[in-house]
Amino acid sequence: MKTRIFTLLFTFAFTFTLIAQITISGKVLGRNNKPLKDVSVTLKDTYDGATTDETGNYKFETSEKGSQTLIFSHPKFIEIEKSIQIEDKNLILNAELKESVSEIDAVVISAGSIEASDKKRATTLLTPIDVYTTAGANGQISSALETLPGVQKVGESEGLFVRGGTGTETKFFMDGNLVNNYFGNSVPGIKAMDRLNTSLFKGNVFSSGGYSAVYGQALSGVLALESIDLPERNAADFGISPIFASGGIQRVNQEKTHSYGISLGYSNLELMQKILKFNTDFEKAPQSFGGNGNFRIKTSRGGFIKYYGSYDTSSMKLSSPNLDDENSSDKINQNGKNTFHSLSYREKFGRYTLNLGSSYTFNQNVLHFSNVDQNGSSPFNNDIDSKGNYFNAKALIERKLFKISAIRAGIELNTTKEETWVSIAQKKYEFRDDITSLFAETDLGISNDLSLKIGARAENSSSINHWNFSPRFAMAYRISKEWTSSLAFGTFFQNPESRFFTENYQPNYQRADHYIFQVQRAADGRSLRLETYYKKYQDLIKTTTDFYRPIAVNNNGSGYAKGVELFWRDKKSLKNIDYWVSYSYLDSKRDYLNYTESLFPNFAAKHTLSVVAKKFVTNWKTGFNISYNYNSGRPYYNFVTENGNTVLKNQGFVKDYQAVNFSLNYLPNLGKKDARAFTVLVLSINNVLGTKNEFGYNFSSNGMKSRAIVPPTNTFVFIGAFISFGTDRTQEAINNNL
Repeated sequence: MKTRIFTLLFTFAFTFTLIAQITISGKVLGRNNKPLKDVSVTLKDTYDGATTDETGNYKFETSEKGSQTLIFSHPKFIEIEKSIQIEDKNLILNAELKESVSEIDAVVISAGSIEASDKKRATTLLTPIDVYTTAGANGQISSALETLPGVQKVGESEGLFVRGGTGTETKFFMDGNLVNNYFGNSVPGIKAMDRLNTSLFKGNVFSSGGYSAVYGQALSGVLALESIDLPERNAADFGISPIFASGGIQRVNQEKTHSYGISLGYSNLELMQKILKFNTDFEKAPQSFGGNGNFRIKTSRGGFIKYYGSYDTSSMKLSSPNLDDENSSDKINQNGKNTFHSLSYREKFGRYTLNLGSSYTFNQNVLHFSNVDQNGSSPFNNDIDSKGNYFNAKALIERKLFKISAIRAGIELNTTKEETWVSIAQKKYEFRDDITSLFAETDLGISNDLSLKIGARAENSSSINHWNFSPRFAMAYRISKEWTSSLAFGTFFQNPESRFFTENYQPNYQRADHYIFQVQRAADGRSLRLETYYKKYQDLIKTTTDFYRPIAVNNNGSGYAKGVELFWRDKKSLKNIDYWVSYSYLDSKRDYLNYTESLFPNFAAKHTLSVVAKKFVTNWKTGFNISYNYNSGRPYYNFVTENGNTVLKNQGFVKDYQAVNFSLNYLPNLGKKDARAFTVLVLSINNVLGTKNEFGYNFSSNGMKSRAIVPPTNTFVFIGAFISFGTDRTQEAINNNL
């Protein structure tokens, strides 16, 4: 009897449970009615719920009754709640979710821009350590960038030559402040090196076109450098080689709220000139001395005040046979000095970020030209003493809008004061210019798959005496999980170089319009980037010769540059080998300066190829780096004046440029936990095969004789030791990207 009662009670309870269970189901869709997978659907304050499948469907049972709340949630979508009434019938409830826009998931605009930083962003193709480990770069940022698409290898002149633009068309910035005279003082035909030490910076953004409205006065590109915030600990560094010696210290307080540092360096190529075969006859080998100091203060709000200052001197003397008289030689004696100061302040105030900064540069370069005959007399002498004072100030305020949208605006002031004394003319030439710039731009995060950047910049130059206006636009769209696309458009203005201004003629702004389209894939340690562009030049300077120097006569010059670029970086396919390949095709014509017609620029090459590979062998404590650079033959032109008219006398192409470069870094203390010093021994060989490269030709006054412009030496060997006390840079040397 008891058994029958228990059975009946159990059956009743089971039946009641079945009756009480209500089924809730439905479908969850996203944008364009696309089914959403892995959306969590739950009853609030219960354990009842389910997750959507690949078709967006969900289904679960519940015994809850009455008024309830159904929650739909997913990390990438905005969570929604729906009120429901559960009675005795099954419920079907569909939902549509909107994408949650986040800075992490948002697509990044990268057309014309390559970010070299440790930030995990889609635009990051290089890291700061790549500058040190790229064979042939010699630890210089500008040389490392020459292995990227769009940048020309120009061995006889300093500057970044970008997409058919001259070296003066790319500007440099440090913590937002303009850096005038980024390269050292030089003589014609010999390229100067970077002034700023690579170790100062934690990253950079290099734009080969279509850059932000925050920057201006650059027809081709911008290199924006960001200095480190605070060192991790106290450190001392020492470096020595046959050509230089350097040393410095960095100190940081225990609370890591401020730091300061100082360093000194001296270089002299005299010993290497005796060991290696030089093409250039240096009567006095290039030498330089310099020092720099810095301090950094972290504010109570988490912002930073940063200062950097430097001073350097340089000198050299060289001789070469005179093309017009084989019994005489031309001599150049160079002496220069430079000082640079940069001060910046960055602070957040809620949704607002304030950036203030200023920089000052003084540069002097004295060149003494002479012609010495076989008797040692100098029938011709000329001194050119150039001095320049440059001041830059910028204020920028940014406000966050929503999660990934922002608006920023600011003002920038640039002052230039230059004077040049030319002894042969017994005249001093003076130049003064004040440029006032206003700019504004907005970042619009429409969704995680679509971003826009809209901006504009206006400038007024006192030497030109009217305003210009340049709109900027860029867009990025995520095609798929791994593929993104970007496009950019902009109008860019730049003042002509000061040497072209005269009392009788003040030229107008030069202009370039950029059109850029890019597709990029980044996944599984591999990056593929394809970019095409068109750049239209207007109002370029046309010149004539006034006794000894070129001067502007009008702004009737024009031109274009168009091309296709490819970049491929792979860290996975070959075990423990990191390599990248970049290729650029350039089609360009210019009618500017003293060109008699529209011609392919003499500083540019149609085809440019770079291959870079790196491998660190831990057991050997050694990193091996190799690179190959190729440029198709550049054109050369010789313009002469005949009967008052400029005539193209000679033209042709130099042979293709090729160089194989090699370097290795040996870390003797690698793995030693008790090591007090971290040492890196470096061997670097530029142009291992000794290829005899040419950059162009110098001609005699009648155009009948010529001499190739060649590098100071075909092959350069560097051996050095770098010792750090207090800071272990092992991972930097190994390159933690591998």
